[in-house]
Amino acid sequence: MNEQIRDREVRLVGENGEQLGLMSARDAQEKAREAGLDLVKIAPRATPPVCKIIDYGKYRYEQVRKQKEARKKQKIVEIKEVRLSPNIDVNDMNTKMTSARKFLDKGNKVKVTLRFRGREMAHMQASRHILEDFAKDCEDIATVDKAIKQEGRTLTMILSAKKN
Repeated sequence: MNEQIRDREVRLVGENGEQLGLMSARDAQEKAREAGLDLVKIAPRATPPVCKIIDYGKYRYEQVRKQKEARKKQKIVEIKEVRLSPNIDVNDMNTKMTSARKFLDKGNKVKVTLRFRGREMAHMQASRHILEDFAKDCEDIATVDKAIKQEGRTLTMILSAKKN
């Protein structure tokens, strides 16, 4: 900005966007001073660098506003968890499935956890089918992001919504 521009030659763009051509950095600074505005390096990597005569405060404000707009449009994906137990009944399973479908419809990922306690630990592999059935029932709206994985006393799997 202004005196910090050390390049010998710059391509100058006027305040209204018109091309003013190649000139020395001093001449460009002089033109900016005459206009009562700042000389800002817009494209420093270009050969020669591109500078523009603008109000620096307004320029910074516009940049911050554009960044905020970009952040607003981002979709933040949350991971929701559905916990199951190895001796879950059909109706309970359907209730959990319904809540998982709601999460998937909203665009969130769903972590399905099958938790084992005490003697249930001996039958971990036999209960694996519960998660496989869960994934199969959600197949129409979800895909398996991370396959079934054993982590200590739990089996986990992550589902994400299918892209249309």
